[in-house]
Amino acid sequence: MSKKISIVVSVYNEELGLNQFYEHTSPIVKDACGKAGWDYELIFVNDGSRDSSLELLRGFAATDDHVIVVNFAANRGHEAAMIAGIDVSTGDGVVCMDADLQHPPEVIPDIIAKFDEGYDVISMVRTEREDAGLFKKITSAAFYKVMNKMSKANFENNSSDFFGISRRVALVLKKDYRERVRFLRGYVQNVGFKKTTLEFKASARVAGESNYNLKALVKLSLNAICNFSDAPLKMGIYAGMTSLAFSFILIVYSIIQYFLGNAPSGYSTLVVLICFMFGVLFIILGFISEYLAIIFAEVKNRPIYIIDSIITKNGEERNE
Repeated sequence: MSKKISIVVSVYNEELGLNQFYEHTSPIVKDACGKAGWDYELIFVNDGSRDSSLELLRGFAATDDHVIVVNFAANRGHEAAMIAGIDVSTGDGVVCMDADLQHPPEVIPDIIAKFDEGYDVISMVRTEREDAGLFKKITSAAFYKVMNKMSKANFENNSSDFFGISRRVALVLKKDYRERVRFLRGYVQNVGFKKTTLEFKASARVAGESNYNLKALVKLSLNAICNFSDAPLKMGIYAGMTSLAFSFILIVYSIIQYFLGNAPSGYSTLVVLICFMFGVLFIILGFISEYLAIIFAEVKNRPIYIIDSIITKNGEERNE
């Protein structure tokens, strides 16, 4: 019995480039699996697209027995789409990637080779990104440096949501990592087992615009920090100690100036101290609010995603 690889593709409003992705990726996967002796399935997760992406995916499933379409009842986000694809997958290896061809399917043969070598986690590390400006490069590098400093977990620099996991890692994610607020690439890199890395160059998007704006990236960063570090909660202690030290210095300075007959008016000093203290206070309160929001989401225990239908061989569609 041959092994099988599951290619999980998150789709959200990708009508402009979806045909190109399928026509480019499908032959590569078919050829790679044929040479390696693997079977394969292409799992497209339609994350509540508002364009004609679902109709295109139905067309793929109608003509290709290897295509499975998971259709969400509403938009749940990129991470939820990847989790759903992993949940539905039946392969011995699972590869998660985007539908914009920034994650090159040409490296899939290398991923299959790593699975054959016995690796359970293959982290794809981006060496270059054609459409990334200076700001994105700086913020991406800073993000991983901050995460590695604040967390006990170890993150690969410039890793992405393009990765490969073995069946047993997928089963762990299905069973145990079911948080409503997630950082999936972080889970994958720190779940354990035998892991390795592969490098890739991210091309420009084949069509359309990225759905990840600055707001979404900030949210992802906060989720990552709150999922893997409790350092922000300890900021109050360090800020209090720092403020106490400054206050002590100011008291000594004021007493000395008083006896020298040069007592300061204190207006500027008070303004600076108040602004500093309130700034620190609101930062700490902001992080506490983020942690409380995560706890609130987990306590409600709502589903990570809701599937409207699954489309399988010959376009057969069943409601869930």
